[in-house]
Amino acid sequence: MKRFRTIDLTMVGVFVALMAIGANTASFLVIGGVPITLQTFFAILAGAILGSRIGALAMIVYTLVGIAGAPVFAQFTGGAAILIKPTFGFILSYILVAYVIGKIIENGQKPTMRRFITASLIGMVINYVIGTNWMYYAYKLWADAPDGFSYAMAWGWMMVPLPKDIILSVLAGAMSPRIYAVVQKSNPLAKETVAE
Repeated sequence: MKRFRTIDLTMVGVFVALMAIGANTASFLVIGGVPITLQTFFAILAGAILGSRIGALAMIVYTLVGIAGAPVFAQFTGGAAILIKPTFGFILSYILVAYVIGKIIENGQKPTMRRFITASLIGMVINYVIGTNWMYYAYKLWADAPDGFSYAMAWGWMMVPLPKDIILSVLAGAMSPRIYAVVQKSNPLAKETVAE
């Protein structure tokens, strides 16, 4: 069982704060009940820079802090009520996003720029699939669905932020290798280096 280093716990705190900032940067823009945020960008960075274990831990802590009541979710909300909101699936997906991205990068012989970008885009897809499906079933089963709501409508809403998230995912993948290399150098157990 690997122990958490001080730097690991510090980075968890940093990414919890970044997620809170990203949740509210543009959350006044709402499409079909889904606030436009930068959370996916920071969740991707968490997995790419911190790895599967610490990245996922940062997203778990972020989720728990919000559920506990801190106003770290979009539109400065927090509390257990988020569990039944249609957008909770997006928040829940960040844990898997960070974990999968970290695993993809860790499992490579030498992490390359292409691997970082590919992993980031895969993470974005995971976020969209989990979040949109959760939203659809939430509206169908317990939330007040808009008139004429359908599965196609749920995905139609997500087409609006999609270009932004594709661009930010590629950006996250492109900027992560150098930061990842610095973080890895601080880890005496790390053996991988980033291929130029």
